[in-house]
Amino acid sequence: MKSMPRWLFPLVAGLMVFTSVRGEPLVMTGGRIPNDRRLQPLKDLDGYFPFTPPASREQWEQRAAILRRQILVSQGLWPMPAKTPLHAVIHGRIEKPDYSVEKVYFESAPGFFVTGNLYRPKGRTGRVPAVLVAHGHWKDARFYEETDEKFREELATGAERFEIGGRNRFQAMCVQLARMGCVVWQWDTLGNSDSQQLSFELVHRFATQRAGMSGSDAWGFFSPAAEARLQSVMGLQTLNAIRSLDFVLSLPDVDPARVAITGASGGATQTLMLAAVDPRVAVSFPAVMVSTAMQGGCSCENASLLRVGTGNVEIAGLFAPKPLGMTNADDWTKEMPAKGFPDLQQLYSLLGAPANVMLHRGEQFPHNYNAVSRTALYGWLNRHFQLGFSEPIVERDYERLGRGDLTVWNAAHPAPTTAGEAFERTLTKWWQEDTDRQLEASTQSLAAFRELAGSGVEAIIGRTIATTGRVQWVHVDEEEFDDHLEIVGLLRNAGRGEDLPVVWLYPRRPNGRAIVWLDGRGKSALFRTDGSLQPEIQELVTAGCIVLGADLFLQGEYLPAGEVPVAQTRVVANPREVPAYTFGYNDALFAQRVHDVLAVVRQIRGYEGGGFPKPKSVDVVGFGEAGPIVAAARAVARDAIDRVAVETRGFRFAAVRDYRDPNFLPGGAKYGDLPGLLALGAPGRAWVAGEPMSALPAKVYAAAGAAAALVSAPSGDRLAAARWLLAP
Repeated sequence: MKSMPRWLFPLVAGLMVFTSVRGEPLVMTGGRIPNDRRLQPLKDLDGYFPFTPPASREQWEQRAAILRRQILVSQGLWPMPAKTPLHAVIHGRIEKPDYSVEKVYFESAPGFFVTGNLYRPKGRTGRVPAVLVAHGHWKDARFYEETDEKFREELATGAERFEIGGRNRFQAMCVQLARMGCVVWQWDTLGNSDSQQLSFELVHRFATQRAGMSGSDAWGFFSPAAEARLQSVMGLQTLNAIRSLDFVLSLPDVDPARVAITGASGGATQTLMLAAVDPRVAVSFPAVMVSTAMQGGCSCENASLLRVGTGNVEIAGLFAPKPLGMTNADDWTKEMPAKGFPDLQQLYSLLGAPANVMLHRGEQFPHNYNAVSRTALYGWLNRHFQLGFSEPIVERDYERLGRGDLTVWNAAHPAPTTAGEAFERTLTKWWQEDTDRQLEASTQSLAAFRELAGSGVEAIIGRTIATTGRVQWVHVDEEEFDDHLEIVGLLRNAGRGEDLPVVWLYPRRPNGRAIVWLDGRGKSALFRTDGSLQPEIQELVTAGCIVLGADLFLQGEYLPAGEVPVAQTRVVANPREVPAYTFGYNDALFAQRVHDVLAVVRQIRGYEGGGFPKPKSVDVVGFGEAGPIVAAARAVARDAIDRVAVETRGFRFAAVRDYRDPNFLPGGAKYGDLPGLLALGAPGRAWVAGEPMSALPAKVYAAAGAAAALVSAPSGDRLAAARWLLAP
């Protein structure tokens, strides 16, 4: 064995003995596997979610834009569904001396009704502030009445102050805010009070995947089909919050510059989401939710992609520098004064608004939105909406209304008959058809398609070339052959704790071109069983191309000796079969493998000055399971990859029927499925085999003026792919 030329040796980190087993060179020896952070236990909603404040305003602005898009994508709201007519109905006005209460329902989507009560102040002129009240998981919250035992306990501890107010904390809040001169809209969460088109059990207690609810043409929530389109009950609740804001702003007596939202527990989760994504909100007050600990336990508070790489504290920070008030309690938020809140204070100081963030401490009380917490809300709104009241503002008792007074449905306004699984399937289909219409319209230009589909796919994959991080080469060994050097080592992304076993085939007479050849079998696909190169690889090396093979995550050397390839991916220990409990906090395996491709491309491009001569071009090939992975990598890497050759075998994310399948990808089907990924490669050259080519890639390539750059091959002939790459 000869030594490796110095110009090919950028970094040595522990020399290991070169071995050949199963016809391939190994990076790891002695039964070891890569020291990769992704092999550690999965993160779940009870993990630790710290927020590191940015170093500069510019850094935060960049981060906030990425995170806000991630939230919208996770909620299925990128693109925002068409805002169809609300058809709002306001009826049944109840007069009180200083306020009124009305019953309201409107359509947030065709045939889907949002229900609630509208409280209005009396004796006010001009436009007044508005407050949206999102409740949490109190049963029938709008009609809620506390038990005698619980109420007496809260009265004794000072949590509540008045007999009537303490019996229904939400009605007490709405009445008090109306008395302070605010229009107040309290609406029902899904499966609660008057909102029964989707059941409480489905929305908040989903436990087991349902047979027949994940078809190609019809599907229900929580299914692999719905997850592949990023359709969730949480996203639907976020849409309802946005449409609630549309409704409130349509009222002639509301001041659009003074709109607030508040909620406790699950209602605070809804508060966080609306405040993060809708700039029309002026004041936010999420109670007993924001923390670095538990992020939201209900299935209605979780969506795939939502908290990958982030958490509720940073999400709350998206509201900065506008006024953000919070409360905590003797629950998962009790450490917020030391963990999380100081970081939000630092962010607000950085943005020049230190007085605009507040935590009202309440560790002496259990999980609540009690009178003490509500008083903190009243003061916060009083100051920021300049309502002119002396503080502290103390609630007064009122005449509590019951279910019969507040329900929006009666003989003149009957409840909708569309409900259950049939309606669920209708709703999810409408949601995707709306996306498809917007996607089709965007194909008129590459820029428009990239803005819609490209931005969505970037959020789904979670990385681009620019955000991959610094990738270092860790040399292990090399062996010299007649026409090439065979070099083995690791590509190390130290910042992310990822190690990728790779092999370089470096020709004696390099032509300046680099080709990354990937396969479902890992880097062993470059070699025959006797260790010689496969014919297509030999042809590329003979022509002077640098060829790199890699074991993507959980391929090849990631697997302990004797372990078969992954058939089902890991999920968190939560017994409920809710995909978002896993994929709301962890990247899917498919996305992790795309990350590996991006790391390879970044290193081989020489972005880190890694020591290898910077190539003139970088092409990527994907056969077997690697075909769709390469298509996805090209979609987010864009011109960092010059050409791709992929074998798809007609794969579609929409056809994956198990959320533990290695090819399951949340959102994979939303933006045109695999054809959408291929289209995002425009105008780069692409050789595509095994694909019943749809119109989508052809349209986008034509719009980019590069129709000839997209080549459809009849079969996945590897030698044909190599020769296509070598053609001028």
